[in-house]
Amino acid sequence: MPDSVSSNPPYEVTEEVLALVAEICEALGRFSVDLPVERHVLLRRANRIRTVHASLAVEGNTLSAEQVEAVLEGKRVRGPAQEIREVQNALDAYERLDDWDPGKSDDLRAAHGVMMAGLLERPGEYRRGAAGIAGAEGVVHVAPPADRVPYLVEALLEWLSEVAVHPLVRGCVLHYELEFIHPFADGNGRLGRLWQTLFLSRWKPLFLLLPVEHVVRDRQGAYYAALRESDAQGRSTPFIRFMLGAIREAMNELAATPQAAPQVTPQVRRLLAVCEGELSRVELQKHLGLGDRKHFRAAYLGPALEAGLIEMTIPDKPSSSNQRYRLTVEGRHLVGQSE
Repeated sequence: MPDSVSSNPPYEVTEEVLALVAEICEALGRFSVDLPVERHVLLRRANRIRTVHASLAVEGNTLSAEQVEAVLEGKRVRGPAQEIREVQNALDAYERLDDWDPGKSDDLRAAHGVMMAGLLERPGEYRRGAAGIAGAEGVVHVAPPADRVPYLVEALLEWLSEVAVHPLVRGCVLHYELEFIHPFADGNGRLGRLWQTLFLSRWKPLFLLLPVEHVVRDRQGAYYAALRESDAQGRSTPFIRFMLGAIREAMNELAATPQAAPQVTPQVRRLLAVCEGELSRVELQKHLGLGDRKHFRAAYLGPALEAGLIEMTIPDKPSSSNQRYRLTVEGRHLVGQSE
């Protein structure tokens, strides 16, 4: 194996692909103008729930979006233990997106380790045996030999960082090639979708708000058909067309989202500013200089909890004397943006 790997994944940038790229870029430009920080934060939380629900539904997970939200909030959920673990892992993985570099294979394996913890014998390790994808008509894809996986992944990620091709196209090729290589024994589909989101979000953070996986779930048959067609042609062009169409549809869904998202009031902002670590209600009121418990709950704590900016440490026992409150990922992000 050479010290520096180099490979060009086969695909074609057609007129249809160029038109889709231009249309998406125009829409991205419209959304990038004057999107309030609080709307960005609240949309990111809502999209994380939809994304995890949809991406796992493609893999056969039966938990509802409401159950996914309950898992995110630390509540007890009834359902198959494995499916609950899948949701917990996926939420954790999407929460850690800021920690990973889409061009590093170590981070790819780390993400797989998070996504498949407790679900595979060796999460985060490349597969050691043969792999294939079965369909109704039998085996529809035979993955490359296991001993080629490290080389192929490094070649793909090197191409990703160096090629002078539009990021939208690169993201689609990345997704397809990860499915083609099938680096891991299981979890390749959800990881491929995660990694495309990560790559595109580094180009445009707005991709953290786009319900692309939700569109894929709704077009699941076409998603797998595009994978099969690309496999048969020996190039990812059909899959690029499909994914760009899914991104365009996700842009349309975001555009249709009511602009009147829940507002982050001055009271909630004050609460977020003093919520360092895990604090009790009494401690929070003291930091804010508030004596009226009912007013604190109505104007400060309640709206922050409802918006997902603060969470309880013991969500199953809201009235526990040991109850503490802390910032969520979205809450920390909003505080950081305000500083």
